[in-house]
Amino acid sequence: MAAVKPFRALRYDERTAGPLDMLVAPPYDVISAAERERYLARSPYNVVHVTLADDEAEAGRTLAAWREEGVLARDEEPALWWLAQDYTGPDGVRRRREGLVCALRAESYDAGVILPHERTHAGPKKSRLRLLRATRTEVEPLFFLYEGSLAGAKGTPDVDVELDGVRSRLWRMPGEPPPELDDATLLIADGHHRYETALAFHAEEGTEESAWLLAVIVPTAQEGLTIFPTHRIALRMGSLPPLDQEPNGGGSVAQVYTKSGSGYIHGRADELDAELVARYTDEVRYTPDADEARAAVDAGEAEAAFLLRPPTVEQVSSVARAGKVMPQKSTFFYPKLTSGLLFLPLD
Repeated sequence: MAAVKPFRALRYDERTAGPLDMLVAPPYDVISAAERERYLARSPYNVVHVTLADDEAEAGRTLAAWREEGVLARDEEPALWWLAQDYTGPDGVRRRREGLVCALRAESYDAGVILPHERTHAGPKKSRLRLLRATRTEVEPLFFLYEGSLAGAKGTPDVDVELDGVRSRLWRMPGEPPPELDDATLLIADGHHRYETALAFHAEEGTEESAWLLAVIVPTAQEGLTIFPTHRIALRMGSLPPLDQEPNGGGSVAQVYTKSGSGYIHGRADELDAELVARYTDEVRYTPDADEARAAVDAGEAEAAFLLRPPTVEQVSSVARAGKVMPQKSTFFYPKLTSGLLFLPLD
């Protein structure tokens, strides 16, 4: 069963650090080089000075200095937190996604408590492990799914900030974790590399403190939980079958856009749309924007665009429970979790 507990959060003190909206940022792995420079310039205390420092040792020194200077302050008492994110999705629909913020004990995948659905790569894990060693702090939350519902918080939030059109609010919740999580199995939605980094760090340290990570557990029984598609821009591809002019039901499908014409390809009922596309190309770029994918073809930058449907939460869960992984960039959970709201020191 998942081990969850309240934690003493490390948080920005706006009296010293300045307004919170100048301090927060998206997760490290979705920030471009130009965006990084923009966030670094917003404030000398923006979280990107730690999450994407020039080197990890510098990040450790920066975080320590912020704590010493009072830029960051540690809560006296442990607590859980409730997070609500109000956002407009790529489809133009306004939604709210909510979840519980807590300390979660990292468990080996073999235990069957935490389930992955994506394959990871060595490079990102090496850099995140160096960062964790240097800071000894979980500086960004990981996103997990819980197949059920959880009771939220009401009243005036303790934290309220907007980033890139996404409003994040946090309510402090003293007390113990909800009993629904006592026998829960959790699915990693976003943060596979950081989860495996947490496992590696705990294996090195061997302490109880090093076993915990910062988690947002999002119940699936809510309308605000959405997955959007990630389309494939095929730089090179093999021969395609004859294209159908209408999508058929019951199996995988992808809409194909080329300069010579458009249509649909179809596959088996037991495969994902992304698996179908992988049969015809493995040299791709990714985008959530269908217009961008088509434009790359029109500009001669790519041979084809494959426009996909988003996988459902049920499909993601089925893959994970079967011990399998999905192709790269199969899921696009929107919005990303905001970094800089809460930190979890591992001491």
